[in-house]
Parts: sequence; structure tokens; C-alpha cells
Amino acid sequence: MGFLQLLVVAVLASEHRVAGAAEVFGNSSEGLIEFSVGKFRYFELNRPFPEEAILHDISSNVTFLIFQIHSQYQNTTVSFSPTLLSNSSETGTASGLVFILRPEQSTCTWYLGTSGIQPVQNMAILLSYSERDPVPGGCNLEFDLDIDPNIYLEYNFFETTIKFAPANLGYARGVDPPPCDAGTDQDSRWRLQYDVYQYFLPENDLTEEMLLKHLQRMVSVPQVKASALKVVTLTANDKTSVSFSSLPGQGVIYNVIVWDPFLNTSAAYIPAHTYACSFEAGEGSCASLGFIIMGFFFYILITRLTPIKYDVNLILTAVTGSVGGMFLVAVWWRFGILSICMLCVGLVLGFLISSVTFFTPLGNLKIFHDDGVFWVTFSCIAILIPVVFMGCLRILNILTCGVIGSYSVVLAIDSYWSTSLSYITLNVLKRALNKDFHRAFTNVPFQTNDFIILAVWGMLAVSGITLQIRRERGRPFFPPHPYKLWKQERERRVTNILDPSYHIPPLRERLYGRLTQIKGLFQKEQPAGERTPLLL
Repeated sequence: MGFLQLLVVAVLASEHRVAGAAEVFGNSSEGLIEFSVGKFRYFELNRPFPEEAILHDISSNVTFLIFQIHSQYQNTTVSFSPTLLSNSSETGTASGLVFILRPEQSTCTWYLGTSGIQPVQNMAILLSYSERDPVPGGCNLEFDLDIDPNIYLEYNFFETTIKFAPANLGYARGVDPPPCDAGTDQDSRWRLQYDVYQYFLPENDLTEEMLLKHLQRMVSVPQVKASALKVVTLTANDKTSVSFSSLPGQGVIYNVIVWDPFLNTSAAYIPAHTYACSFEAGEGSCASLGFIIMGFFFYILITRLTPIKYDVNLILTAVTGSVGGMFLVAVWWRFGILSICMLCVGLVLGFLISSVTFFTPLGNLKIFHDDGVFWVTFSCIAILIPVVFMGCLRILNILTCGVIGSYSVVLAIDSYWSTSLSYITLNVLKRALNKDFHRAFTNVPFQTNDFIILAVWGMLAVSGITLQIRRERGRPFFPPHPYKLWKQERERRVTNILDPSYHIPPLRERLYGRLTQIKGLFQKEQPAGERTPLLL
């Protein structure tokens, strides 16, 4: 442990210059790739596979090593031998192996390569652990490797899920590993705990350089604890799988720290990263990023109940939202029913306020992972807003216009400049569309551009509300509906003979006269004079 502690101190002391201290290996074809414990290496891998890597002078107090290699989106392979076997190699953008050292072993070799056509830029590091440290993935029963320290990541539009193999207790060189399922007491691997961490990359930055730079903060235990957000702690009785809300176009790094509370020792798994989008595919590409009442509910219905494609779904949503909006306007124009219109207005404001409530850390509480509790609470908050303001409908209308209108500007900005504020409503929509989204943690990054846009949202909302209140001061709460005004005007014309409009012909006669005038424009003008020939 002395060597490891000195190494950790040295790494933390030089954290501000880690990237500069990492060696750069220009081309893997130059020969053997040599590694040092705790030192980052940059190098490029080319076909054909494999390229040999080696570590010399391994300390005698090191029991096992974890090697990991990272690339942005192209797969690389690490293997114990030149021949690729499923139980002795790992392929991915973040892959690695555990080396259980034999007595007196001081040298370790392995092989690296890529099957891609293009050269792949990689960053790799070796970390050492002692016999007291838990072994990540040491009790693997699900994946191919015997000891698997990798984190397996899957994503779709709604959620990102990470899975990992359970760890085992540490053990000395030349000693058989402790049995994984011999018992559940405190002398077995069941005492281990797993802390899941999440780290957000800078927003709107999809560069390879930025990813590899920030990955250096997510490989060792001290740096992970200092840099990342701990989302949840799992026990050995919990399922080793955690779901998060997908953030397309936003780089996120995940890692797991396994902790032995009896010995107070820890070890880190191999971090995995995702942008929840593809750098190569056309649909869902990272390069493609970018009618409230009726549209919102119809989008949920047709998405959950029909297999319609995304583009068709958007068109149908726009059409339905427009029809719903015109219907609401028609109801107001003809009948002037304020309660129905203001109920819709209040529900829109209530929906946003309820969404903001669950956008906070409150939404990640375990109790709200139950769909029943979540939707009942969400609906109560949304309905409470129109109920509270039902006695002052004008204030409700002004508040809704100011808050919802300014948030629409935020959504428009998100189309060109990514912001986490769009997930206020998007997370609710995901939960309504996906039955498994309830298990996802909905953390999002909140960085400089988010604070700027939040300030813009606040200023627009306050200024809009203030302007409307000042403009409407002294005016009637709501004007009469248009149909009533039209009817009153028609009755006035009938009874007031002195009104010049009384002498205006009926609408049918006026239309007929106008059509006659238009028809005359297309008729040939008849010349003046006699056209009948004279008879001699």
C-alpha cells in the first residue's frame, strides 16, 4: 500500500499538468509499446492486429493490475494473447483487463489492436492494487471474461443503462481467490458496496481531445471522488445495473468505485463514456442535433400505441395541435366560455411548474421512481395552479404568457446552442413515452451557458409579466367574445336608421355585385356605332 499511496499523492499533486506529463507515442508500428504504472499514454493503433505492450519492474507488493484503453467512438481490442478469444479479450471504446500476478512476477505483456479501417487515437493507463483492495469484476458470471472490470453501456433516446460484474475480496499472490457464493456473511464479497459516479463533459464540445483530457479524472479512486457526482450506492444485494436519462449530444462519463468497508479500501472499474448519439450513423447522429395541449397528449398517444416513424409522428402532432388550437379559439369566438380556455392555460403553466419541481434533485428520490407516486404527485401540482388562480383569471393568463412564452425562447435557443433547461419538460415526456424510464436518474449538467440562459429566461418572464400588467391596468378583465360583438353590431344597424351602415345592402347582394364587377373585367368591350351592313 505504501507504493500505491505515494503514487496517488504524486498524481494528485501533478493533476494540473497530467495531460502534459503523459507520453505521446506517435505510431504503434514503431515497435513494442512500453507502459509505466499510473502514467497515461497516447498512441495510435493501425491495422493489422495485434501490437504488443509490456510493463517492466512490477513492485512485489502489487497483487493485481488493471489496464484500460480509451478512444472516442472507434473500437479497440485488448487481449491476453495474440489470438483473439472471447474469454481473454475485450473490444470497445473503453475496454480493459485485470492481470492477477503470480509470485515473483515482475513483467507483464498483452496485445492491442483495432479492426477499423481508419487509425484510432487512444489513451491508456495501468493502475496497480494490493492484496487488501477489492478486485473489480472478480465475481463475474454474466460476461465473457473470467474477471471483468469493464462497465457495459447501452443507450437509446430515453435512457442510458450501465451494467457491471460484481467484485470480489482482495487476496495475495499465489492464493486462490475467495469463493463468490460460499456465504453472505461479513467475511465474503457480500460486504462490498458500489458507488456509482457520473461526470459531465463541457457542453457543446464533441472533440476527441476534450474527452481524453477529462477521462483522466475518472480512472483512479481519489480523482473520481474529487471530480464526479455520486449518484447512488448499491449493496451486494442490489442488481449491478443503473439507468440514467439519455442526453443526446452531451458527453457523460460513468464509473463505479467498489468499497470494502471492513478494510476501508477501494478500487475503480474502467470508466465508460457516451454521447447518447452516433458519430457515424445518419439517424441519431451527433451532428444532427437540434400546440401545447392537444399536441403534447397526441404525441404521447401515437408514440405509445402505434409504430409510426418519428417524422410522421411529428407531422401528425403538428396537425393535431393546430386543430386543437383552432377548436379552442372557435369555442372562445362563438361562446366566450372563459373557464374552459383558462383551464387549458392554467394546466400548461401547472405542467411547467410541476416539471420544474421534478427537474430538481427531488425528482431523483427513490419514492418517485414508482410511477404511481410520481404521476399522482405530478398531476396534483399541475392541477393546483389553475385551482389557485381561478378567482383571478387575468393574472393567471398574464403569468402563463410570461413564463411559457419565455420558456419557448429557451427551447428555441436549445435548437442552436445546447442547454440542459430543455430537459425540464423533455424528461416528463420521456417518462410518459417509455415504461422503463422510471428507473432512470435524471441528472443533467448545469454549466456556464445554462446559467446564462436561465438568466435570460428569468428576465424575459419578469419583463413580459410587468409589461402586460401595466398595459392592462384600468381595462376590463376580458373583452366580450367576437361573436357577441358581431351580434350587437348587427342589431344596432337594424334599429338605427340614421346609421349610414343601415343602408348597406345585404351581404349576398354585395357579393353578387362584386362578382359581376370581376366578371366584367374579362369581357371584351363592345365598340360604339352601327355594325349592320347597309343594303343597296
